[in-house]
Amino acid sequence: MDELSVRTPWHLWLIGTVALLFNAIGVFDFVMSMARGAQYMASAGMTPQQIAHYQAMPGWMTLIWAVGVFGAFLASILLLLRRALAFPLFAISLAAFLVSLLYTYVLTDGGAIMGRAMAITSTIIVVLLVFFTGYARAMSARGVLR
Repeated sequence: MDELSVRTPWHLWLIGTVALLFNAIGVFDFVMSMARGAQYMASAGMTPQQIAHYQAMPGWMTLIWAVGVFGAFLASILLLLRRALAFPLFAISLAAFLVSLLYTYVLTDGGAIMGRAMAITSTIIVVLLVFFTGYARAMSARGVLR
């Protein structure tokens, strides 16, 4: 099918908007964490131990975090613009988040420090990123994304 004959399904606008809003929260959190540091984290309800864990994060992890949040945000925009690049960007973002989970729960004692609420939040993020990645892949395969 040529690109003129492929109609944009209504759910692309719904899912794309939800993805954009959800991933905007991640960008906001990253920017505020970098700009305001401990003050922002404390205002978000983090304990001193949790803040110390984030502040001790190595530079490579900060880069992984940035790739994850900005990649997912850009992928959401590209999904709404019907661009096929949305799929690989969502996949990269998902991979970055999985690396951050590896760091938090395997390479450090971050799981114990961050607690159950962060584990639940992380699970929700993984589920949504897997969904957004799969959705972008399906829309790309159907020719909706070009």
